[in-house]
Amino acid sequence: QVQLVESGGGLVQAGGSLRLSCAASGRTFSSYAMGWFRQAPGKEREFVAAVSWSGGRTYYAGSVKDRFTISRDNAKNTVYLQMNSLKPEDTAVYYCVADLTLGAVVRGTGDYWGQGTQVTVSS
Repeated sequence: QVQLVESGGGLVQAGGSLRLSCAASGRTFSSYAMGWFRQAPGKEREFVAAVSWSGGRTYYAGSVKDRFTISRDNAKNTVYLQMNSLKPEDTAVYYCVADLTLGAVVRGTGDYWGQGTQVTVSS
């Protein structure tokens, strides 16, 4: 089992920045690919970013590329999402996901999910 706890969400003005963190406990964190999804009110959950177990490969949704950066620190069992140039349309609950395969993380079928953290961007 892997437990995931997100933090770092909050209210920010458009153009601002936030850094989300996802702390993992349980089995060997460094074995898992990690990612972030988000779900806005009335919308389906959507892929945001993913990173391989080593951190060597990253993937981004087109809507966040060049604004968001995913990274991980395997020594701290934590994955991060640095969000810059935030827009009101980035408002959503952000979820952390983990799986042994990067493909499952990107597809949204990962085995482990956090409870989510709210990000609200005001215009």
